[in-house]
Amino acid sequence: MAEAKLAPNLPQWMQEHAERYLSSGGKEGHIYTVSPPGYGELQVPSLLLTTTGRKSGEKYIFPLFYGTAGKGWFVVASKGGAPEHPGWYRNLLADPMAEVRVGTETAQVRARTATGAEREALWQQALTFWPPYADYAKKTTREIPVVVLDPV
Repeated sequence: MAEAKLAPNLPQWMQEHAERYLSSGGKEGHIYTVSPPGYGELQVPSLLLTTTGRKSGEKYIFPLFYGTAGKGWFVVASKGGAPEHPGWYRNLLADPMAEVRVGTETAQVRARTATGAEREALWQQALTFWPPYADYAKKTTREIPVVVLDPV
């Protein structure tokens, strides 16, 4: 991920989290401790997803909460319940090949959007590690994508 850079316009807390994750080689930041309003303290697993910018062609790093799916991982394209999909998800739609750092390990992955029963099962799993996703879903009319990151 040496040629990749942090995605532009990340909120300050995400930028600080990603910088700590990167500078420690994944030894710090894999489990993120946060206290979202109304939920108390949560310890959430996080990974770094590197996508290729759909317009720029540059590599961008995004810190995201994740769950496991088979031999891979999954992430939720919530953008806090915004009406539009996050940029990293739109990047994956244009080029599904990406890289993840999960703790100290890295892997090449191919992204795909879960559908049907698989999506519902992963969504329910996501609510266990990040309950605010339920609040985000209420704020938007779009179906929030659940993205499976299959190792290649």
